[in-house]
Amino acid sequence: MTNPRPPVAPVGDHRFTLHGITVQDPYAWLRDKAYPKVNDPDILAYLNAENAYFEQRMAEHAPQVETLFQELKGRLKEDESSVPWPDGEWLYWWAFEAGGQYRNWYRKPRSGGPDQLLLSEPALAKGKDYFRLGTFAVSPDGRRLAYSHDSDGKERFTLVIRDLATGQDSATITTESIGAVAWSADSMALLWTRASAEWRPNKLYLHRLGTAPESDALLYEEQDASYWLSVSTTQDRRWIVVTSSESDTSEQQLLDAADPLAPARIVRPRKQGVRYSVDASGDTLYVLTNDDHVNFRIATATVSTPGDWAPLIPGSAQVYLTELTAFTRYLAIEERVAGLDQIRLRFPDGSERRIAFPEASYTAAIGTNAEADAPALRLDYSSMVTPRTVFDYDVAANHLVTRKVQPIPSGYDASLYATERLMAPARDGTLVPVSVVYKKGYKKDGSQPLHVYGYGSYGIAIPPGFSTARLSLLDRGFAYAIAHVRGGDDLGYQWYLDGKLAKRGTTFDDFLDVTHHLHSQGFGRPGFTSASGGSAGGWLMGAVVNQEPGLWRAIVAHVPFVDIVNTMVDESLPLTPGEWPQWGDPRTDPEVFQRLLQLSPYDATRAQAYPAMLITGGLSDPRVTYWEPAKWTARLRALKTDANLLLLKINMGAGHGGKSGRFDSLREIAEEYAFLLAAFDGKTKA
Repeated sequence: MTNPRPPVAPVGDHRFTLHGITVQDPYAWLRDKAYPKVNDPDILAYLNAENAYFEQRMAEHAPQVETLFQELKGRLKEDESSVPWPDGEWLYWWAFEAGGQYRNWYRKPRSGGPDQLLLSEPALAKGKDYFRLGTFAVSPDGRRLAYSHDSDGKERFTLVIRDLATGQDSATITTESIGAVAWSADSMALLWTRASAEWRPNKLYLHRLGTAPESDALLYEEQDASYWLSVSTTQDRRWIVVTSSESDTSEQQLLDAADPLAPARIVRPRKQGVRYSVDASGDTLYVLTNDDHVNFRIATATVSTPGDWAPLIPGSAQVYLTELTAFTRYLAIEERVAGLDQIRLRFPDGSERRIAFPEASYTAAIGTNAEADAPALRLDYSSMVTPRTVFDYDVAANHLVTRKVQPIPSGYDASLYATERLMAPARDGTLVPVSVVYKKGYKKDGSQPLHVYGYGSYGIAIPPGFSTARLSLLDRGFAYAIAHVRGGDDLGYQWYLDGKLAKRGTTFDDFLDVTHHLHSQGFGRPGFTSASGGSAGGWLMGAVVNQEPGLWRAIVAHVPFVDIVNTMVDESLPLTPGEWPQWGDPRTDPEVFQRLLQLSPYDATRAQAYPAMLITGGLSDPRVTYWEPAKWTARLRALKTDANLLLLKINMGAGHGGKSGRFDSLREIAEEYAFLLAAFDGKTKA
């Protein structure tokens, strides 16, 4: 039977010239001029043709997809629920119903009493192709719930207030909210941020209960388009924190939660390159900042003079300070040492203690702790072989109490798997950490497949955590590696700085060098290795497949940021102004323009053989617009010289994260894994 022919995108004659260089953009027509509306019939016809081709080519792998889906589903407890967390007079938790795609949210009195259903996501999602709960914030008096939801993936959330006594929604505040909210201390006012026309949170409003939303008071407007506005509360809830930030710089203001209309107190005015965040306990502010050390330090101040910072914990080349929480009786500090998560407690007398965890390599973080004090500190923990675990750390007894280990109904035996942490030499001599997991018995002679995952952007570390889905690859003979490349902050803030701006290419070099090192250690071999990444990790995929296409058997790029130059010169797009501190501004700097042109996967695509590739996107995605993966796919089809399969799947009713239901998401993973397995079996020829 003859395979169906892939769609061929028409070639346009669009071009533009900047800094004396003319750039050909033959698929510029795929951007709808009416965006964010997408109704151009030619564009929709092409996207639908690509989706039809995806369905036709994946149909032959339908049995494998179904097998994988049932495996993935069998590892999830269908009526999964969280460990309840205390907050005031109540215990709160969420739970799935058997077969449910979305959560229900509950509470009950701490002193005992019946369960109360606060919010049913399944009810809100009924009849919708997409649903995502945003904020979920109960008022301090426990009488009302502020929640938000997105029903199309555009990440413009509808913000609603619900009366918890009646279970009825009492007001819809806006359909343009984004991010968290903050309640006033008397529970009579709600602070929220609005997304601008460009999908940037830039205005902070105060809504008083019982008033018309149109009369909400504008408290603050961020004027710099590269800064995003967010709102939160301190751990003791005495202060509402208003944060303006871009990637390298932040500024915070304090509003009195008891009187949010009173003048704000600026902690310290913004200074380019200086990031800081604060928490409060009593009249003391605790400040985490990189003002005098790249790995941050901790200082203290008083609420009355918040900008006068006194040193508490100095910066260190060995210890990377990442987060702090000021509880009543101690300061909890999240930090990383040699890339390994640590949690340190500092007590008022100056004594300190690190929490000891049971494995040599793991990921750990402070979990949900809603109250001002935490005599039992809730923690989240996992490793490459240990399922997600919830601990309560008994501070007085210096002891971890296991509250829950992620159940895997179909069964899981950790002793059947092994994990390693390797240090791979990069071409400049830097050692790059790699976390690898595989099933015991894996032959390190290049005969078994290897899959490598990476991200390497925005200072986001990829922790060596657990994945039930990943087991389906491990059980089929794969080793799975996470490359902790520069651009993330896995080894400290400098690790992040070494993968941005003029050093951006280092991220891609690291990923290639890690893969070659893994091959030298017997994990996979050239041409018998796959890789995946999403969003900015999709840029990574595009760069490495352009540079060394023969290294890979298959590439999966989810919602890939690949049309770098066109995006970075268009300040009307949601993220662009905030991206200039990351990659540079090609509009004004010829050197940046030339560098990004060389690194842009769409622009660097050329006539050569490429491996089998699966590319995804979301029509509603405000982060990586749908035309980036679509244009890249069209150019690859036109230029590649191989007979390997190239598939594009655009979710027509979803955004950046793909389908929203937990089982719908699993089916997409099953499709990805089936594609990879077919590639290694030689069944992905066009």
